[in-house]
Amino acid sequence: MLQEVNIRVPATTANMGAGFDTFGMAFAMYNTVALKRITGNAIRLENLGAHTKTMEQVKDNLTVRSARKVFDAVGEPFAGLEFKMYNVIPVSRGLGSSSAAIIGGLMAANRLLGDPLDKAQLLELAVELEGHSDNVAPALYGGFVSSCQRGGKTVALKLTPPANLAAVVAIPDFYLSTSKARKILAPEVKRADAVHNIQCAALMVGAMATGDLQLFAAAFDDRLHQEQRYRLIKGAKRVLRAARSAGAIAAGLSGAGPTMIAFINTEDNRAEQIKKAMQRAWEFAGVSAKTMLLEQDNQGAQDC
Repeated sequence: MLQEVNIRVPATTANMGAGFDTFGMAFAMYNTVALKRITGNAIRLENLGAHTKTMEQVKDNLTVRSARKVFDAVGEPFAGLEFKMYNVIPVSRGLGSSSAAIIGGLMAANRLLGDPLDKAQLLELAVELEGHSDNVAPALYGGFVSSCQRGGKTVALKLTPPANLAAVVAIPDFYLSTSKARKILAPEVKRADAVHNIQCAALMVGAMATGDLQLFAAAFDDRLHQEQRYRLIKGAKRVLRAARSAGAIAAGLSGAGPTMIAFINTEDNRAEQIKKAMQRAWEFAGVSAKTMLLEQDNQGAQDC
C-alpha cells in the first residue's frame, strides 16, 4: 500500500474556437498535489506557491472534496490524510484552475489507493464535480480533447495537436468567474450561428487530426459566446487584434476569460513579438497583465 503520492496536472484552455463546452487543450503549466497517509483521523491541508489566498479551507477545498469522491466510490474511510498543493495556474482566469484542482484530487486519491478506478471512471467523477467536461478531460488526458455527454456518460476523443502548435497567453490582473461569464450569454442562438459553429468545429477536429495549421486557423471562429463575453473584459478586442497583427494564427478567449490566448506556429519564431504586442494592448487599455508562452502537454495528469 502506497504511503505518499505526488501528482502534477496541466493547465487547460477550453471553448477553443467554435468548440463551446466541447473542445479543450492541455498546456505545460502545472499544479502539483502531494497526498500522504498520516497517523490519526485528521485531514490536513497546506497550500503553497502562488494564488493561495483565494483557496478554501479543508472542508470546502476542491482538491480535498475530489479526493473524497474516490475514497467514497471504493468504500475506503476518508481519514488520516495530508494534502500539500503547489499552485501555479492562475485562479479564475480561464486556464483551468478548478479542473486542475479536481483532477489533482481524483488522481492522487486513486493512486494512493492502488488505482482502483480507470481514467474513464475518474472523468465521470470529474464531470460530476465540474459540471462539464471541456477542461477536466484535457487536464486528465492531455493533448486536444473533444468531449460530450451521451446517456449520462461522458464520451471523449483525445488527439495529439500538431507538434509546432503552441500558445501565448495574456493574463490580466483581474478575475472573471465562469458563472458570471455564463450568465451574460443569450438563452437562444440563431440557426445560422449554430450552423457556423458546427462547420468550424468539424474543421477543427480535422485540423487536429491532420496537423494542418492553415485549417486550424480557418476553423478558429465562434459565434456563440465570445462576442458577448468581450463586453466583460476591458481591452479584450484590442488584445485580440494585436495578437493577430503580430502573427498569431488564431486568437480568442481562453475558456470563459479573462485571459486571451493566441495560438502560434513555433516554426515562425514570432512568440516574442506576439507577447509584446498583447502586453502593449493591455497596457493601452489600462490593464496590468503578464504574458507567457505555453507549450502543449500531451501526457495529462501524471506522477511527478
